[in-house]
Amino acid sequence: MGSNGVQMSRYFVNSSQIRDNKITIVGEDYQHLKKVLRTVKGDVITVCCEGFDYSSEITEVTNDYIIADIINKEPNQTESALKVTLFQGLPKADKMDLIVQKCIEIGVNEIVPVINERCITKINTDKDAVNKVSRWQKISLEAAKQSNRGIIPKICMPIKFTDAVNIASSFDLSVIPYEKESSTGLKDIVSKYSVVKTASIFIGPEGGYTEQEIQLAESKGINKLTLGPRILRTETAGIVALSLMMYELGDVSNGRNKICSC
Repeated sequence: MGSNGVQMSRYFVNSSQIRDNKITIVGEDYQHLKKVLRTVKGDVITVCCEGFDYSSEITEVTNDYIIADIINKEPNQTESALKVTLFQGLPKADKMDLIVQKCIEIGVNEIVPVINERCITKINTDKDAVNKVSRWQKISLEAAKQSNRGIIPKICMPIKFTDAVNIASSFDLSVIPYEKESSTGLKDIVSKYSVVKTASIFIGPEGGYTEQEIQLAESKGINKLTLGPRILRTETAGIVALSLMMYELGDVSNGRNKICSC
């Protein structure tokens, strides 16, 4: 192993970059390895691809790319069997940055920005949407690296609430925290399910949901629930709801994991 001590660094590649037991690293990761960490032949890094971790030794450093030989391949141990999608009502300013970062750390599989009736933030053009999603996807990448994720969770293009609830109706379990719901918690809801492999969480924007939106969600089988007696900000609610979901269903917790092991 080289002397730079980069064996704990993690980098993501796609399957096309792996061939004949070798990994080709290009782009920003190449720049970081060569110019920031100044890696040399013999340094060992962890490369992630589609839920697998590859312990790899750098064997070639060129002016355009780095080649690393695969030493060992094993399934990433931090990914949950539960795939959770967060349907997040578009918040204002940089709140979405925080939501993306923290929810990736907690374990979300995908985040879908949602345009609700009471959204304060407006996306006026397709270019604006593409720019915002590109920014959030980069935050997702950095958060995935920091938290030892095996995948880079996808940040989708913004969609309307009506489209979001239609998509969510195909999930095993979908929930929507609502301030007017005071008695039903997540534990009450999950106790009714024997197996949950896919789940979704709806979080409203700063202005909250309209009664019509809640009624539409319920008509699609999305469960109302309470996150407690205190009113949470939109950037807090998703973090709390996802943490509860991962505790109850996503990660092993006192033997209560309901995920099918088959």
